[in-house]
Amino acid sequence: MRFTSSIFAKLLEPLNRRQFDGIVARHRGNAYDKSFESWDHLLVLMFGQFSKAETLRGVEASWNANRQHHYHLASGTVQRSTLSDANRRRPVEVFSDTFILLAGQLDRLARRDGRAMLRLIDSTPIPLGKLYGWAKSNGRFKGMKVHIVYAPETDSPRILGITNANVNDAPVGRTATIEAGATYVFDKGYCHYGWWRQIADAKAFFVTRPKSSMKLELVEQRPLLTVTGDGFTVLDDAEVSFASKGDSKLPIRLRQIKVQRHETGDVLTLLTNDLARPALEIAALYKARWQIELLFRWIKQHLKIRKFLGNNDNAIRLQIYAAMIAYALLRIAVRTYKIHLSILRFTDLVAQCLFDRRDIAAIDRPPPVNPSTRKTRSSPHQLRFTYV
Repeated sequence: MRFTSSIFAKLLEPLNRRQFDGIVARHRGNAYDKSFESWDHLLVLMFGQFSKAETLRGVEASWNANRQHHYHLASGTVQRSTLSDANRRRPVEVFSDTFILLAGQLDRLARRDGRAMLRLIDSTPIPLGKLYGWAKSNGRFKGMKVHIVYAPETDSPRILGITNANVNDAPVGRTATIEAGATYVFDKGYCHYGWWRQIADAKAFFVTRPKSSMKLELVEQRPLLTVTGDGFTVLDDAEVSFASKGDSKLPIRLRQIKVQRHETGDVLTLLTNDLARPALEIAALYKARWQIELLFRWIKQHLKIRKFLGNNDNAIRLQIYAAMIAYALLRIAVRTYKIHLSILRFTDLVAQCLFDRRDIAAIDRPPPVNPSTRKTRSSPHQLRFTYV
């Protein structure tokens, strides 16, 4: 009978082993844990993410209970102490570079020609408890932050950074490669005039909110063509410049747009270097920033980044990258196999059928009956004998 890979094996197919081995060699990923190599480590953490295991003991027991599948995954059993040591010592760059490879695949699979290139930039807190005495505090919470550059039109996180809670958002945002023609949408935490100038020089655009201390003066009032959008009203559209005469003065033309939310009545002030788009469209672009908030919420609710398999900095970073790799693999599978289920339903079914050997595109249907098994058919009038 033809061999059928497990659901888990099919999810892992986008991980090119040759490319992964190149990443491991570049960062010396197997230098300290030769008996438990980076590939084994990646597979075990992926299994922990997909199966929703919450402890080292749970990962060890569940993974080792399915050892009949390890051969086809080119892996083996794991001990809890070995996994703990690897979480503490393995270079984070092995997993971060793997995520970059998968993010590129996801973007190529989902790219649609002619669509506007929108890049949403934001960060989300990862609070840590009393067991993490080394964690830094920014005055609001103690822990770490995850920074993401997200492309909503392809549903792909393109860049991922992990920092301590007390690290400012702006330096992390500046690590993103600026793409000509793209529009970068971010909050006022990413205020950096030099970076804004780099975006403009690269023929790209930004939409953000100015800080309250930012002094702007009116240059020219612009006419309003359409003022009402989906849940907001545009109140004002004007070209402005910095009132400051110091180093903060930008040699680019800026545009200030004031928007009132229908739901709350709050008035937001937006700042952009895009002088061509209608004010209504720019306001809609800033409203789209909430899509990255939905991404953060989904990741925290359905992947394992609330409870960690270690209490050291390295283990937490590895697990966060593992969660994002798992997210990318799920999204790639949905697009590759044209799965029409919601991503939440698909994720739940993966957890239940992880080592089932079946068609991943039919994961929501019962597995077919083995055709090699003979079915006996008898007449309802035939007498049956039972031998005991």
